[in-house]
Amino acid sequence: MTKKLDFKRTYKPKYTGKVGRWDDLVIPSMPYAMVDGQGDPGGPDFGKAIAALYSVAYGVKFKCKAAEQDFTVPPLEALWMADDPTAFVRNDRAAWVWTAMIRLPKHVLPDMLEQVRETALGKLAKKKDPPTDADTLGRVYHGRLEEGRCLQTLHVGPYTNEAATLAHLHDELMPGQGLTFNGPHHEIYLSDARRVAPEKLKTILRQPVVPK
Repeated sequence: MTKKLDFKRTYKPKYTGKVGRWDDLVIPSMPYAMVDGQGDPGGPDFGKAIAALYSVAYGVKFKCKAAEQDFTVPPLEALWMADDPTAFVRNDRAAWVWTAMIRLPKHVLPDMLEQVRETALGKLAKKKDPPTDADTLGRVYHGRLEEGRCLQTLHVGPYTNEAATLAHLHDELMPGQGLTFNGPHHEIYLSDARRVAPEKLKTILRQPVVPK
């Protein structure tokens, strides 16, 4: 039996950080299951997107397990964008555009994800109170994320308290190092918000950067 892949152990630096310290690291190209949307992450659309992603991710996992290529489904991640980057500092959630995503093993190709998604759509129609809908599930796609050089830290506490940390990054740290944005704000949710108190939530904050 082959050893189960656990991203958090195999690629530990990408899932760790220290509060108050921004690490400078290079992130390689990685495949994901993704779904795009817009608006408040506390709203129903983001919740449906998460449910759709996990439905597909676990379908892929079971298919890989049958082929002796099992893996632990990694934490939920999301990219956050806005026409005005200060929307994050101002916590203007209506202006946020997002991509919710779950990392996939390198051997998982688009055709496998499409097969799993179609199977999940068939099962969805038979459920009485599904956590997502066919439209959202149908929007899940296989994509790659190319980030390169990034600054990364660990945030502990409610998501709404990230603004001060991001303001320090945007207004002081990046200008002080002669850096500018090279992609959307990236978060990795190490804690399950349904089971962990807000003050104990652990989130990796990552920002792709390039020299000005």
